[in-house]
This record gives sequence, C-alpha cells and structure tokens, in this order.
Amino acid sequence: MPVALWVPAVLGFLLIAFPVVGMILRADLSRLPELVTSDAALAALRLSLETAAISTVVCLLLGGPLAAVLARSRSRVVRLARPVVLLPLVLPPVVGGLALLYTLGRTGPAGRLLELWFGVTVPFTTAAVVLAQTFVSMPFLVVSLEGALRTAGERYETVAATLGAAPFTAFRRVTVPLVLPGLGSGLVLAFARALGEFGATVSFAGSLQGTTQTLPLLVYQEREIDTDGAIALSLVLVVVAIVVIAVARPRVAEGLR
Repeated sequence: MPVALWVPAVLGFLLIAFPVVGMILRADLSRLPELVTSDAALAALRLSLETAAISTVVCLLLGGPLAAVLARSRSRVVRLARPVVLLPLVLPPVVGGLALLYTLGRTGPAGRLLELWFGVTVPFTTAAVVLAQTFVSMPFLVVSLEGALRTAGERYETVAATLGAAPFTAFRRVTVPLVLPGLGSGLVLAFARALGEFGATVSFAGSLQGTTQTLPLLVYQEREIDTDGAIALSLVLVVVAIVVIAVARPRVAEGLR
C-alpha cells in the first residue's frame, strides 16, 4: 500500500468518525435510558423499523426486476429510462416528497383517482412513509444489483438456454445465485437509506406520532425542544445502523467468497 494513500485515508476516516464521537461525548448518559425508552421514542423506532423493512421488500419486488431489465435489455427506450431511475440519488429528498405529494395528493392526478375510485387517501398516512422511503432507497438496490448483473455477464444464462432451460428458469436457477452478493449489499443499502429517510417523509407524510413520525423526524422535533433528547435518539439510530451493518456484512462477504 503506497504511504501517500494513508494520509487522505486517515483524514477520510476521521471525517466520518469524529462527528459520531463528538455526539457521544456531548450526550447526557445519565438521562439516556429515560430518553430512549419514552413512549414517543419507542413508537418512532418501531415505526421506522417496520416501514424500512416494508419499503425494502417493495424495493426487492420492484427494483430487482427493474435492475434486471436495465442490465439485460438493449432497447433504446430502456437506456433513456435509466437516468430517470437514478434521479432520486441526486434529487433533494424534500423535492421527491413534494413530487409524491403533488402526484398522490388529493389534488394530484393519481391521488384524485384513488380517492374517487377506492376512497383512499395516501398522504399523511403510514403508507405515505413507505412510499417516500421506497422512492429514495430503490435506486440504491437497482445500482448495486445492475452492477452485479453486468459483472456476471450472460454466458451462463446462454449455456442454460442451450440446454433447454426457459428464460425465467435460467434467470431463477442460474442468474439469481450468481448475483446474491450484489443483491444482499443492495438490500442493506436500501434498508439503511429508508431507515434514515427524512426529507421526502416529512414533505409527503408529515410527522404524526404513531402514524408517520419516524425516528429521524422525532430527532428533528426534539432538536428544537430538548437537545439531550435529540442526541440520545440520534445515538439509537447510530446503534441500529451499526447492528444492520454488522449483521449484513458477514453474509455479503460470505457470498463474495
């Protein structure tokens, strides 16, 4: 390893680690159990985990096929659609939330039809939280899985086809096992992004305790009222993120081997 790489590498590590250390040093550890076990904190944590898990499943069901189409299709239309799929990666989350609101809100084109035909109102509900999280996190799964599919290539699928396997059978029995590491890392990234989502959620779902108030929204609210409470809840998010990474990383590494 060239010595010249160590200095920027250490600086990059410190840039990530020091703010977390500073937050831990600032925390009032004597009040920590009281703050993180309050009714509002437990409700927000439960809602965050539930909605992040649901949105990750939605990302898998919709983003998985989307990544496969982007990686395998040679259609010009698909190539033109790819930048749209990646748009949430660069779009400010609050703008994404407003886009969802103006589309699925009561005056939006899709929202008006949903209310007229089914009597369903999406904004400011738990479903709106899931949609907002899915909107911002799905590209992470798509990018990861599409890269894995392109790296795997099509040669094994071609061999399976020559042996008489139907396209879907070849995809299920050959392609999916090959890209499991990429799929696993993509799911972890999608879950982590959904867990920490703030801007799109507050714009589209609001912050109603027990219904749409996830832990990041509660942290922002507590920041204006009780700094110690905001720091304690932030530490909860840090701990949850570390647990997710610790659980998922060995599985991904094992798949890579």
